[in-house]
Amino acid sequence: MGCIQKGSLLMAGLWICSASLYAQLESNYEIGVNINAFVYQGDLTPSPAGSLKTMKPGASVWVNRFLNNWFSLRGNLALGTLHGDDAAYAEPAWRRKRNLSFTSPVVEFSVLGVWSILGKNGGRNNHGLAPYLFAGAGYAWLHINRDWSRFNTTYFSAESRTLNGLAADTVHRLPSGIPVIPVGVGLRYALSRHFSVNAEFSYRFTTTDYLDGFSQVANPQKKDYYYTFSGGLIYSWGEKDRMACPVIKY
Repeated sequence: MGCIQKGSLLMAGLWICSASLYAQLESNYEIGVNINAFVYQGDLTPSPAGSLKTMKPGASVWVNRFLNNWFSLRGNLALGTLHGDDAAYAEPAWRRKRNLSFTSPVVEFSVLGVWSILGKNGGRNNHGLAPYLFAGAGYAWLHINRDWSRFNTTYFSAESRTLNGLAADTVHRLPSGIPVIPVGVGLRYALSRHFSVNAEFSYRFTTTDYLDGFSQVANPQKKDYYYTFSGGLIYSWGEKDRMACPVIKY
């Protein structure tokens, strides 16, 4: 084999090697798995913070693509359950007389824009603590199971608005899915080049007052919402094998 051919082969091998190393060291993707706590916020809780007494567990999986050191785009799939129950609260006393409750599984898909506040997206930037903010749009599939069987009609007999509101709610068609706008904040910590842990808070704005199956019997002027607390593990691709170069024979 001539010197020119050997040189060409060597250059091609070096190019392949450098391209391979760059792809391994600077992968633009990562995947995360989180354990979530789903918290309902609506008519069946007296607390502005939502129904912490009836929060339910869930999980999510997501894929993140880095656009640069500061911004990334994330696809997020979350599964969980929303639950609210008047009987969980002793005060005010009328809640245990109204005794409404609901449960709904949730399957939510969303696309989020993520801002790494310190510009620590991927590669060698992935070290130490890294706070981030995110917002986006999504859709939540629901299967709302509501229960008014314990409603005390005697207690509310003098309140025609409450009785009429319940009657209207029981014949109202419930949504099987709703658009959501997730916004939130997170903090991640790199354990190694490949693995990080994170914690997040994500609030979902909605457009319905029937997330819990009721509206007119309670406060029809106020929408229902939900949010999640979550924590999990992140795996970032890259830096698999610094010596993974082809062997050049001539």
